[in-house]
Amino acid sequence: MFTRRLFVPCALCAVTGLVGSEASAQTSQQSGTPAATPGVTRRILKQTEGPATGYVTLLVAAEIEPNAVVARHTHPGIESAYVLAGGGELAVKGMPTRQVKAGDGMQIPPETPHGLKNGAETTKILVTYVVEKGKPLASPAPEGA
Repeated sequence: MFTRRLFVPCALCAVTGLVGSEASAQTSQQSGTPAATPGVTRRILKQTEGPATGYVTLLVAAEIEPNAVVARHTHPGIESAYVLAGGGELAVKGMPTRQVKAGDGMQIPPETPHGLKNGAETTKILVTYVVEKGKPLASPAPEGA
């Protein structure tokens, strides 16, 4: 289990919705769950060292409340997500904004700004992160990015 702290504002990251201070997985020292982001609930299902030295893989279940907005952010590695229920508007730098819905998958390249505006119903997402250890799981996207 990781003991490093991580701050989580992403829902995609919710898609997982995770933004943070150290790439371990922001968890509450008491509960072992990711830190709170308004409108987003997430739970780390599995943490694994690797796939290579210096990386960690996180499997995260996330729920995003209706009409919640996940601010633009980046990750120090790849985010792969599958929408289980609900959906919203996904904006990824360098790509057209698109609607995602149950059954859709997405992959966000490392350090690529992205965000999500949720639709009118709760969205449930299963996310896998493969990120560099010792770096924030997610960071706010720079202005203009």
